[in-house]
Amino acid sequence: MKTLKHLLKLTPIAALCAAGAAWATNGYFPHGYGLKAKGMGGVSTALAQDSLGGATNPAAMVWVGTRLDLGLDVFSPKRDAERSGAGFPTLNGKVESDATTFYVPEFGYNRMLNANMSVGISVYGNGGMNTTYPQGDFNCGGGPANMLCGSGTLGVDVSQLIFAPTLAYKINQQHSVGISLLLGYQQFEAVGLQAFDNAPGFPPFTSAPGSVTNNGYDSSTGVGVRLGWQGHFGDALTVGAAYAPKMSMGEFDKYKGLFAEGGNFDIPSHYSFGVAFMPAPGWTLAADYSRINYSDVPSVSNPSSAQAPLGAPNGPGFGWQDIDVFKLGVAWQVNDAWTLRAGYNKGDNPITSADVTFNILAPGVMEEHYTLGFTFTMDRNNEFTFSYMTAPRQTVTGPSLFNSVLGAGAAGNETIGMKQSAFGLAWGYKF
Repeated sequence: MKTLKHLLKLTPIAALCAAGAAWATNGYFPHGYGLKAKGMGGVSTALAQDSLGGATNPAAMVWVGTRLDLGLDVFSPKRDAERSGAGFPTLNGKVESDATTFYVPEFGYNRMLNANMSVGISVYGNGGMNTTYPQGDFNCGGGPANMLCGSGTLGVDVSQLIFAPTLAYKINQQHSVGISLLLGYQQFEAVGLQAFDNAPGFPPFTSAPGSVTNNGYDSSTGVGVRLGWQGHFGDALTVGAAYAPKMSMGEFDKYKGLFAEGGNFDIPSHYSFGVAFMPAPGWTLAADYSRINYSDVPSVSNPSSAQAPLGAPNGPGFGWQDIDVFKLGVAWQVNDAWTLRAGYNKGDNPITSADVTFNILAPGVMEEHYTLGFTFTMDRNNEFTFSYMTAPRQTVTGPSLFNSVLGAGAAGNETIGMKQSAFGLAWGYKF
């Protein structure tokens, strides 16, 4: 009971720290959770490094001891969208998203109840469907407009915050299991989509006029679970696995005319397998495979060309595909004070050329990520971790959805693009 009260005291601190995430790396999931993992390409399933295990593999928490972790990532995505070759020249143009710097906190706490059981909490976020495009010089026939023929700033903001109370247990000295209760909060806002709100001169796109755009932020909550296992085979090999089924979230009622199924926006199921190998003293080689099933969520995965109106059960979505993600990482403990890290992360691009128009709002096109990091252990209690990530520019080009309204080729082709970088600093305290 005392432990639970202590966790509840820490939770408001995490809530104050947790700003809306802006990730768009492996779809709208970040490339890793915890700055140690981020420095190794996101590898974490078979490693026990900090108290962020509730975000990846809850079974890892019982191996990290009693500790507290606080960190901040500074994330910088550069996003742009361009239309060219339109039969109506005033539809052509290029815009860049104004929002280019985001501060993403991380928080974790773990407490050993005895030698074989721990309880803790990890707080983390997902996001990446975040854009803020200025109106630009477009004209869709009714005067100045943004790139999607609405008025004013164009963009969306989706952020998801997960509180993950976690219980982990050592079955024996080689194997552990863990479970995290996932308490989710998400918020959403869309602006500049007036053309899709049954506007004069446009087809009746939506099933719920007035619930498409410029309604301010809406929020919803939900509950899910994550299960994990970690096995230690001798001193040199560790294997892990984790699974989180689809997390059902409440609807965004203010945007029930935009998202399929009346504003539904669940969090997709995902799972991971990992292995870590210590070939020599001080060296760790690790790899993860993960699968993110965006097809679980119709508002994300339905094709943008779906014939039903926006907001309907089979209404258009962003057309995102399920993706496979491969992560590789290496760590070298140089001495008692310094550990160096590097990694590589390769994920599928969930967006196809047929769905470019809607994904002007959410250009989650990234594929490759390169990472570096280090930890400096100051004394037996305090450590500081730094990580850096860079992701080279990736683009997708396809025919504009407006061709179906204006006639074949009349709106030309559209290209969405992004590149990213991030750096972060975390403090860990071992009790």
